Formats: sequence, structure tokens, C-alpha cells
Amino acid sequence: MFVSTYNNNGLNDTLMILFEKSNSDVQEFKKVDDLVEIKNKETNRVVGYNLFNASKVINNLENGSVVLSGEDIVYLNDTIKKAHFTKEIEPNDGPSFVVGFVKSCEPVEGSDHLNVTQTEIDKGKVLQIVCGADNIKANEKVVVAKVGAVMPDGMIIWPGELKGVASAGMICSKKELGLPQAAKGIMILDESYETGAEFQI
Repeated sequence: MFVSTYNNNGLNDTLMILFEKSNSDVQEFKKVDDLVEIKNKETNRVVGYNLFNASKVINNLENGSVVLSGEDIVYLNDTIKKAHFTKEIEPNDGPSFVVGFVKSCEPVEGSDHLNVTQTEIDKGKVLQIVCGADNIKANEKVVVAKVGAVMPDGMIIWPGELKGVASAGMICSKKELGLPQAAKGIMILDESYETGAEFQI
């Protein structure tokens, strides 16, 4: 899994590839030509790459989240190998926003508003997602932002824990998707939506 974003304002024509969440105070950097490898110096894991002058080699870049083509990934992996860096980029598994079906919904122990759901996102694949919306319940179709999704406000969805319960994704409200929302709560979809289908924002 990776997240790719482009910044031609504050970072001046830079493509950012992120593999995992990491605090900047534990990061170390190594630069070869226009490519920077970012490591977590505590774990020695590669957490991302920055590619400077990105628009010279990647077409149609716009500020914000970037969907890389297969050719883009091949080019970037060749660049990584030439720099003698170790972690290559593997294509992401399907769309970032999908229709989910809440198979079960149970209260999180010790919380007055959180629920842990088992939410199917495609062909029997089920994610455990913690949700704090009042209107979440079993047998609903919802919009799921998978791990690696970049929300319209720029927030990245990473694996996490709430009240000690693992959560792999987010069940979204209209507001979080950048859509008009009259009432609080997650977005409930009707039965015409197919579980696992991409949800277009």
C-alpha cells in the first residue's frame, strides 16, 4: 500500500510517495539525484520517497492526491533501483473509496459512542472498522475509505486504534467526502449500490 500526493506550491514540483505514517522527528533522509529516500531511523523502515522535478517525468500532475499509472510505477521503481534504494512500489489493490456492507456492529467496551464493525468491501473481504457515528448499524450499505485513501481535505487514512481496538479504514459521512450534508452521521446508501464497487466522489 502506498499514498501518492503532489505539491507544486509549498514543496515546488514534488511527488510524495508514502508507505506508512511516520513522525518527522524520527526520520532520516538520503538523496540521489532527484529522489529522496525517507526512513524511520528507529525502525530502519523506508516510510516514503520524495521525487523532485516530478512534472518532468510524470504527466498530468495536479496538486493533491495522485493516481499513478502502471508506467509511472515502472519508471519510479527503475529510478529507485538506480539509486540503490531497497523498497519498491507495489500497485495498490483497487479503488480507495468503495461501497461497504456492515455485517456486524457492536459497542466498543469502555466507550459511550464507538462501535466496532465488520464491514465487507468486496467478495467476502471484510475489514474491522471502528465508527463513532450515531446512525451506524448492521445491514447498512456505506462508503468506506480504505487504508491509503486521501480524503478531500487532504487527510490520509492509516491503520489505527481507537480505545485499543484496531481499525483498518473509515466509514464516511457526506461531509468527510466533501458532499453537502444536512444531518450528522455516516452516509447511508440504498440497496442499488453493489458491495465492493468503487464510490465516485
